[in-house]
Amino acid sequence: MNSFVNRMIRAAKLDAALYEAVEHDKSATAQAAGVVVLASLAAGIGVVGQLGFGGLIAISLSALISWVISAAIIWLVGTKLLAQRQTEADIGQLLRTMGFAAAPGVLRIFEIIPLIGAIVGLVVWVWMLATLVVAVRQALDYDNTGRAIAVCLIGWVIQIVIAGLLGGLLFYGGNNPGMTGGAI
Repeated sequence: MNSFVNRMIRAAKLDAALYEAVEHDKSATAQAAGVVVLASLAAGIGVVGQLGFGGLIAISLSALISWVISAAIIWLVGTKLLAQRQTEADIGQLLRTMGFAAAPGVLRIFEIIPLIGAIVGLVVWVWMLATLVVAVRQALDYDNTGRAIAVCLIGWVIQIVIAGLLGGLLFYGGNNPGMTGGAI
C-alpha cells in the first residue's frame, strides 16, 4: 500500500521517472486502475449532493470506460499519426501512465465543500491536464512536451466526437428525422 500511495504522490508531482517506471511495470496496471477508481469515487463524492448515489456509481463506471477509450485513442494518435522515430508503446503502457495521471483527482472529494468546491474542481482539472501530458510524453517516448500536448488535444477532440455520436445514437436511436434530414 505504501508503494501505491508513494506512486500516486510522485505522479501528482509530475515525476517523469515515476511515469517511466509504471510504463514498463506491467504489474502496475491494477494500481493504475485503482487510481482511476479512487479519483472517480472522489469526484462522485464531491458532487453526490447534486447527483445522488446513482450518480456516484455512474461517474465511477464512466471514468473506467473513458480511461480505456482515451488510452486507445491516445495510442493510435501518438503511435500512428504523430509518432517520433523513437516512439514505441502499447496500450498497456498508456493505460498505466494515464491511470496514474488521474492521481490529483482524489482531491476532487473537496468539491463537496460549499463555496470552494468549484475552485478545487478547476485547480484539479488543470493539474490533471498537466499530469496527462507528462504521462503521454513518457509513454510515447517523446523528446518534447509540445508533441504530447498535440496528441492530447487531438485525442480529446476525437473522444468528444465519439461521445457526441454515441450520445446521439443512445438518445435518438438514430431515428430522429431532424438528424437525418427526413420529414417530421
